[in-house]
Amino acid sequence: MKKTKSNGQPLVAKTQGKGGNVGKPPSEIPQGNKDPVSKNSSSPSKPITKKGQKAQKEERVSKILAILQRLYPDARCALEYETPVQLLVATILSAQCTDVRVNMVTPGLYKRYPDAKAFARANPSELETLIQSTGFFRNKAANIIACCQELVAVHGGLVPKTIEELVPLAGVGRKTANVVLGNAFGVPGITVDTHVGRLSRRMGLTQETQPVKVETELMEQIPQPLWTIFSHRMIYHGRQVCDAKKPRCGSCALAPICPQTGVEKRGMPC
Repeated sequence: MKKTKSNGQPLVAKTQGKGGNVGKPPSEIPQGNKDPVSKNSSSPSKPITKKGQKAQKEERVSKILAILQRLYPDARCALEYETPVQLLVATILSAQCTDVRVNMVTPGLYKRYPDAKAFARANPSELETLIQSTGFFRNKAANIIACCQELVAVHGGLVPKTIEELVPLAGVGRKTANVVLGNAFGVPGITVDTHVGRLSRRMGLTQETQPVKVETELMEQIPQPLWTIFSHRMIYHGRQVCDAKKPRCGSCALAPICPQTGVEKRGMPC
C-alpha cells in the first residue's frame, strides 16, 4: 500500500542532485544533451580542391628533392668514360648489367677502339669476346657496330646532342639518350631505369609502369635544371636504401613523406 500525504498525493522519495534537481524523480532529472549532434561540434571539413592537392604535391616533391640532395650531394654517373662515344658505348653495355661490371670491361675496350670509326670497323667476333661478360653480348656488339657506323656516316663520327637524333641510333632508346645528353653535354634529362621507375611509384610520383610515361610525369614535377642530378640521386637511393625486394624503410630519411606504394608490409615499419 502506497503512502500518501495528508492531501492524498503520493509521497516521492528524495533523490540526490544539485540545485533544483533535489526532490525530483529520476525521470524528471535532466540527463544531459541527448541531441546526437552537439551544439559545439565543428562542421565537417571541406574537401581539398584540385588546386590544394597540387600545392600539397608540389610541397612534398620539394621535400623529396631537398632530402635527396642532402643524402647524395655528389651523386654522378657511375659509368667511367672520357668521351661522349665512350659513354654511349658504356650505356649500351649497361643494359641488363651492373655498372661495376661494365667499368671492368670498358678500359680494355676503349684502348682497342678509341673512337666511333674504330668501333664502326670492329670485327663482330672480336668485339663479342671483349664484352661477353656484360651479357647479351652478340646483340650488344651488333648494336655498337651499327650505331657507330651511323655516327660516322651521318654525324661525322660525333655523338649528336639532341634526343631526336640519338634515339634512332641502333641500341639507343630514351634512357640511353638521356644518360648521354645529361652527362656528356649537360643537357637535362630524366633517366628512367629500373631504380627511378620503382622509386617514383613507391614515392607516389607516378602510377605509370612504362618508362616513357614515367619520364613524362616526372618532367612535369621536377624542375628542368634538376632532371639529370635527380636521376642520379634516385639511382643512388635505389641501390643503397630502397631495394627492390627488401627496402630499408625503417632507416629511410624519406619514410615520413613516402606513401610506400606497393611495398609489402612485414610486421615492421616500411
